[in-house]
Amino acid sequence: MALGDPQPLVSVIVVNYRGADDTITCLRALGSGLDYEHVELICVDNGSGGEDVARIRAAIPDVRLIESPVNTGFAGGCNLGAKHANGTVLGFLNNDARPAPGWVSAAVAELRAQPGVAAVASKVLDWEGTGTDFVDAGLTWFGMGYKRHAGSPLAEVPAAEHEEAKDVLFGTGSAMFVRTAVFAELGGFDERFFMFYEDVDLGWRLNLRGWRVRYVPESLTYHRHHGTMSAVDAPESGRETFLLERNALAALYKNLSDESLARALPAALALAVRRATARGGLDPDQLDLEKGVGPAVTDPVAVPRTTLAGVLAVDRFVELMPSLAESRAAEQAARVRTDADLLPLLRKALEPAYPLPDYLRAHEILVEAFGIEEVFGQRRKILVLTGDAITERMAGPAIRAWNIAATLASEHDVHLITTNPLLSPPPAAFRIGSGKHRDLDGPIGWADVVILQGHVLELAPSLRKQHEHKIVVADVYDPMHLELLEQGKDAPDDQRALDLAGVTKVLDAQLERADFFLCASERQRHFWLGHLAALGRLSPRLYDADPTTQSLLAVVPFGLSPQAPVRTGPGLRAALGLGETDRVVLWAGGVYSWFDPLTLIRAVDLLRQRREDARLVFLGMKHPNPEVAEMDIGARTMRLADSLGLTDKHVFFNEHWVPYSDRQNWLLDANTGVTTHYEHVETTFAFRTRVLDYLWARLPIVTTDGDAFADLVRTERLGVVVPAEDAEALAAALEKTLYDEEFAAGCVERMQLVAQRYAWPEALKPLVEFCRNPRPAADRLPGAADLTTAAPVRGAELVRRDVALVKEYLAAGGPGELARRATGRVVKVARERLRRG
Repeated sequence: MALGDPQPLVSVIVVNYRGADDTITCLRALGSGLDYEHVELICVDNGSGGEDVARIRAAIPDVRLIESPVNTGFAGGCNLGAKHANGTVLGFLNNDARPAPGWVSAAVAELRAQPGVAAVASKVLDWEGTGTDFVDAGLTWFGMGYKRHAGSPLAEVPAAEHEEAKDVLFGTGSAMFVRTAVFAELGGFDERFFMFYEDVDLGWRLNLRGWRVRYVPESLTYHRHHGTMSAVDAPESGRETFLLERNALAALYKNLSDESLARALPAALALAVRRATARGGLDPDQLDLEKGVGPAVTDPVAVPRTTLAGVLAVDRFVELMPSLAESRAAEQAARVRTDADLLPLLRKALEPAYPLPDYLRAHEILVEAFGIEEVFGQRRKILVLTGDAITERMAGPAIRAWNIAATLASEHDVHLITTNPLLSPPPAAFRIGSGKHRDLDGPIGWADVVILQGHVLELAPSLRKQHEHKIVVADVYDPMHLELLEQGKDAPDDQRALDLAGVTKVLDAQLERADFFLCASERQRHFWLGHLAALGRLSPRLYDADPTTQSLLAVVPFGLSPQAPVRTGPGLRAALGLGETDRVVLWAGGVYSWFDPLTLIRAVDLLRQRREDARLVFLGMKHPNPEVAEMDIGARTMRLADSLGLTDKHVFFNEHWVPYSDRQNWLLDANTGVTTHYEHVETTFAFRTRVLDYLWARLPIVTTDGDAFADLVRTERLGVVVPAEDAEALAAALEKTLYDEEFAAGCVERMQLVAQRYAWPEALKPLVEFCRNPRPAADRLPGAADLTTAAPVRGAELVRRDVALVKEYLAAGGPGELARRATGRVVKVARERLRRG
């Protein structure tokens, strides 16, 4: 720990119930045996009666002793202690346990280093340190949480199982830590459990909400297993069994998804009954007439307590269901992780847990009959939202959304929805639909992850309200506000400013809401990091979770098909009447304000004077999305070509958009691909997707300098890069790629390797990896709060600080500056008090 490094206050809560001797031993160890100073000791007496309170107070006068008038169980006692805690971290320790010196410090170090970890599960050994109590957590499909390797000699447990930190489903309540704010966000332990499984339930809920529970072996304690329970009850009473059975069903009911619960709950109830009869050795055939008819017997049947406990547990679970249903609704609405996500944390979900032959036979029957092996295997549900038209003639945003959906569909259930009225898609291996506003509420509620682009968040307000916990991926590969600077030049100044402010607000909303972002290039990544920093998203909490920020913002370029283009029909030569020997330059995409087709027309005019067979083809002049307004640059381009006598001789305009599935035929008819643009900020951060089509079709590329693809073309030697608005340089570049066969062949050869890097499966790898293990961004986890805070300035130090400030303000601007600063501070203090009040 660095000198002066602030450490969080840890409130350690110990619950006592008629166990004063153990509690005093535990509190003494906490008071003198830790290597961590910032500890607040809280002891909750759970209605023990007798002399326990007086004895504890006399033995440990510094402890904060809270008296409960009744026994509220371990869960209620811990919650009562948490309500009186001042620390930003809560430590829970059984009164029959003792901590090792580093128990607190190791846990705090993990919580500070890992902002996504909500709870630390301590390593728990037996009192002598030779036996295992807790080193890992497991959960069966029927809700039984258990401590793996518990009771085994430590020497027989593989070192990797207990010496290495790992994520677990839950920590044992006998020794664990939780961030105070997160504990409060989840309502603490569920007091209906009374004792047993309240820790399983809490860890399960933490994981479902995107938090992690981390086993930290250096956070070590020693425990007399069931020391407290054995003092007040006997195993033969059936009371412990009753609580374990009832609470397992309650945890299952609260936390499984609808699909999983529909299969697991009926089977779990049936298995609980079989477990009860098998445990007590009860004859299940004694009332079966088929087994024989004898004298009618009406005497009471002796039922072992171990059997009775299981049957009564099912009965009381049914009684709890109405209140549990309310909790279930809250948990299911807040969850961001699927049952399949948590499967690795369950360790062995199909573990029967009991070795009784009759029970094992029922377990096998129920697992098969209810398809339990499939319960935790449902595919993740992913919704892809775009605002672009999804038709045979798709533009860039729709093409990108389509390929995102197609790539993810191999592992997940994917639904692609457009908010555009144009929907006539080609065949696909995923669902496709359209809708706006309320039409989106159902699909959003269905999805585990929502991927959106463009203006879609405006049309899906539920993502910011009732589905605020839903994991959202924002695809910001298109800096719309930079485009608008060029696109809106013809609008009135005031309208132009309003439009820009509106688009920027749309983007800001995405940047504030999403958990993961996709951009198209390293240039864009730097640009969007600046945006995120300005909006406060690059918080210390998020930075500490990942200083690289790769888990927040990843480069996912526009991709291309991994298969080389194959001709499926006639292309541009047949459509436009071009000869087989003509040398064709292709403009593969729309004509927008930020492009410079005018210099290209002039360059072709220069080139045709020495190369009669040179042809320029514009692949599409009319955008397939009717919501995209036509831009004046297209008309100006056609007028310039007309005025130079180039139209339909050396320059050809395809008035309509080429179908996406047919574009390879046009590309394969060309000799060179071209893109030209002006020198401005839009160019700096643009990602010209048409260049990827050139790469796919192995067309040597001519591009204006200034964007990400110009860097690629120059570095990889894929064509020629020219200055902006230089018609002569552009004409020379076109001539070189069209007629210098050796140069063109070299470009084509180098394109083979470069194209592999941009194939959709390769380009989308960061998104694929995120969707395999999606989590909320560290700064969006529910209940996230600061662990350490600065101490308020008081007394003489406060006076010295204020005197120094008065001197500073007088020196800077005299009495006027002092008055202005003082007024500002009064206003600030007033606002702060209003906010707190």
